[in-house]
Amino acid sequence: MSLTYLYLVLIALTVGGFYMGRSRALSIAEGRARNLHSRPNYYGYFVALWCGLPALVVSVLWISMESGIIQSLVLSGLPENIRNQDEAALSLLISDIKNLATGNIASRTDQPWLTEAAAHYEDLSNTSLMAKTVVVLCLAIAGIAWGSKSIHRELGTRVRVERVVRIVLFLCSAVAILTTIGIVLSLLFESIRFFGKVSPVDFLFGLEWSPQTALRKDQVGSTGLFGAVPLFAGTLLISFIAMCVAAPVGLMSAIYMSEYAPSRVRSTVKPILEILAGIPTVVYGFFAALTVAPFFRELGASGGFVISSESALAAGVVMGIMIIPFVSSLSDDVIKAVPQAMRDGSYGLGATQSETIRQVIIPAALPGIVGSLLLAASRAIGETMIVVMAAGLSANLTANPFEAVTTVTVQIVTLLVGDQEFDSAKTLAAFALGLMLFFVTLGLNVIALAVVNKYREQYE
Repeated sequence: MSLTYLYLVLIALTVGGFYMGRSRALSIAEGRARNLHSRPNYYGYFVALWCGLPALVVSVLWISMESGIIQSLVLSGLPENIRNQDEAALSLLISDIKNLATGNIASRTDQPWLTEAAAHYEDLSNTSLMAKTVVVLCLAIAGIAWGSKSIHRELGTRVRVERVVRIVLFLCSAVAILTTIGIVLSLLFESIRFFGKVSPVDFLFGLEWSPQTALRKDQVGSTGLFGAVPLFAGTLLISFIAMCVAAPVGLMSAIYMSEYAPSRVRSTVKPILEILAGIPTVVYGFFAALTVAPFFRELGASGGFVISSESALAAGVVMGIMIIPFVSSLSDDVIKAVPQAMRDGSYGLGATQSETIRQVIIPAALPGIVGSLLLAASRAIGETMIVVMAAGLSANLTANPFEAVTTVTVQIVTLLVGDQEFDSAKTLAAFALGLMLFFVTLGLNVIALAVVNKYREQYE
């Protein structure tokens, strides 16, 4: 039985356990739910948890340890001279054994010992799958039996089920927090390695970015310049242009749809506007490179301006179009959430609709609007594909939107591809850039939170 079928059977047993537990509770209470400590459904949930939870935990632990144990057993059966290879060679060997066992193409197939190892690997995998299937199904059936046997009228299943739900919710929160901590620590440790090779002062205040490290001692022109100022300048320039497009258009769209548009127009226009959020960024990149950039270049030429084929202006404008739905949709929801009593009070004092919007609704909805703008700014800062296709890869320190620039995210992608050694300064620079970008985003969140708290104190 494959892993998919195993989980389908486990789900079926869990559902069956729910109905068995519910039916048994009702039968014990002689069909009168008021005679039970908890509602009948909680007895079903109680049996379902006994069925599914232990089996699921065991299967996850089994899967997490299965690969390492099988590989160790396979390697232990190989000749000693092969087992004593370095880690990279052993990794390639394991990959060949797996490919042979699954019928895929391997880099070497002429050694008899390799064929035997592949057969051994396949036998161990099949044995492990059969054992796992038996253990998981036995645990599930035993859980149903135990849970059903434990049911009686005074059993507080609601308390026990809700306790398990709270534990699951806590674990989900812990996973999110630990993931964030792991990301930050991985960036921090690799950045420390980078700053051991490059001075932090040169990185933070350097005005030239050319991360070409030498691969040979006699290589010329590869000293490496890691000044990140041009990258952050390009990121801020493109993001600023994007927000200049998205903020007014998105906010005005939200005000129109929430305050002026008839319900029929709103129900038609809002979904059409939100389609922009579902278009892949590579499509926006093609649009920027093939349509918007040539248009700006020709427009600039007709007015006597020199606009590069790859410019911050083209990338920023298209990026602004892309993030309009983030501003308009969230701002519309926030404006709609402003209590009608505030509008009625303003109208009662003699204010017009436009005055009510400017002086009452917008200030009351400002925390949510700031949140939507922050989300849009974060989306703009993290965009990569549009910048690659429309703004280029040149790390130019300029405030001229007509010239080609690049961003931090584009350089992170560029640094992590290719044949460069992972512990070189060129590759480690990507983690330093990521760490700096993290602090920039954190600063934006702190500023937004200060604005939100200020106006919440005023209007709540």
